[in-house]
Amino acid sequence: MIATLQSLFHYAWSFALIISVIVFVHEFGHFWAARLCGVQVDVFSLGFGREILGRTDRHGTRWKLALWPLGGYVKMYGDAGAASTPDSEALDAMPQEDRRKSFHYRPLWAKAIIVSAGPVANFILAIAVFTYFIFTVGLNSTEPVVGELIEGTPAAASGLQAGDRITAVDGELIQRFNDIPAAVITNLGQPVTLDVERGDEHFQLTLTPILREETDKLGNTEKRPLLGIRSQRIVYRDVGLLTALAEASRRTYGMCANTLHVLGQMLSGERSTDNLKGPLGIAKLSGEVTSQGQTTSETLHTILWFIALLSVNLGFINLLPIPMLDGGHLVFYCLEALRGRPMAARFQEYGYRAGLTLIVGLMALSLFNDVRNML
Repeated sequence: MIATLQSLFHYAWSFALIISVIVFVHEFGHFWAARLCGVQVDVFSLGFGREILGRTDRHGTRWKLALWPLGGYVKMYGDAGAASTPDSEALDAMPQEDRRKSFHYRPLWAKAIIVSAGPVANFILAIAVFTYFIFTVGLNSTEPVVGELIEGTPAAASGLQAGDRITAVDGELIQRFNDIPAAVITNLGQPVTLDVERGDEHFQLTLTPILREETDKLGNTEKRPLLGIRSQRIVYRDVGLLTALAEASRRTYGMCANTLHVLGQMLSGERSTDNLKGPLGIAKLSGEVTSQGQTTSETLHTILWFIALLSVNLGFINLLPIPMLDGGHLVFYCLEALRGRPMAARFQEYGYRAGLTLIVGLMALSLFNDVRNML
C-alpha cells in the first residue's frame, strides 16, 4: 500500500512539473504577444481552480499558481473568463479610452499574432531543446547503407543485400539512415518503393512493412512499421549551431506532419484510437521519465527530451481548427477577414459549444484508454 502511494505521488509531482513547464511556455507566448500589441493582461494563471499563491505586478497582471495543475490560461482585459470569450456587457459599456487595451477591440492582425504566439512558443521550446542535443551530441550522419537484414522481414525477402545504398523511399530523398524509418513511421502496411544503388547498378524494389510490437526505453510497447534493415556503424558528426538549429526545425516540422497524418488515419478508420493518451497516461509517462538515467545529468536529458516531444504536440493540437482552441479562434478571424465583419454571435456560440463537446469527448476517450491500459 505504501509503495503504491509513493508511486502515485511520484507520478503526480512528475506530471505537475513537466506539464507546468510546457503550459507556462505556451501561456507566456500569449502573454508576451499581448503586451507587445498593447493589450492589458489581467491574469496569468498556472493551473485552474483556487489560487494557492500569487502576486500582482506593476502592470496590473495577477500572476498566480492555482490548485489543479492541468493547464493554465491568460485572461486579458475584456475577457469573460479563462476561455478568452468576450464579456459582451463589459465591452459594450467600456469607455472609448479603455478599448485600446482590450484584446477584443484590437485589429485582426494583432489578435492573430496573440493567439498564434502560444503554439509558436511551444515550437520554439522544442526547437531549442532539439538544437541543444544536436549541437552537444552531434548529428546522426550514418550513411543510408544496408548493414544487415533482419531475418523474416520484408527487406530480407526483397532481394536487398548488405552494402546496398537506399537513395529514396517513395520518391522522398534519403540522406541519412535515420531518414529510412522516418519515411515509413506512419505506414500501416502499405507497399513502399525503395530506390537502390548497388555498385554501378540502380534499381527499385517494392516491399510492404510489417507491424511489429516494439518496446521503447520507457518500457511502453507499441506497434511500429518495420522494413527489416539495420545500419552500419552509427556515426555522429559535430555540427555548427546554425546547422543544429536547421535540423531541429526540420524535426519539429516532421513531427507535426506525422501527427497530422496519424490524425487523418484515425478519422478515416485506418488507425485505431487505442494509443491516444490522456492525463493519466501522460502522468504515467512523466513518472517513468523522471525515473530514467543513472545520473542526474542523464535524468535531466530524458526530461528535456520528453518536454520537447510534449511541447510539439501541445503546439500542434492547439492549432487544430476546433473552436475553444487557438486554431479555432484563427478560423473565426479568417472568416471575419473574408466577410469584412465578425461572425454572428450565435454562430460563434454554437461553434464554441461544438468545440467544447468535441474536446470533452476526446478527453473521455483518452481517459478510457488510460484506465484500460492500467488495468
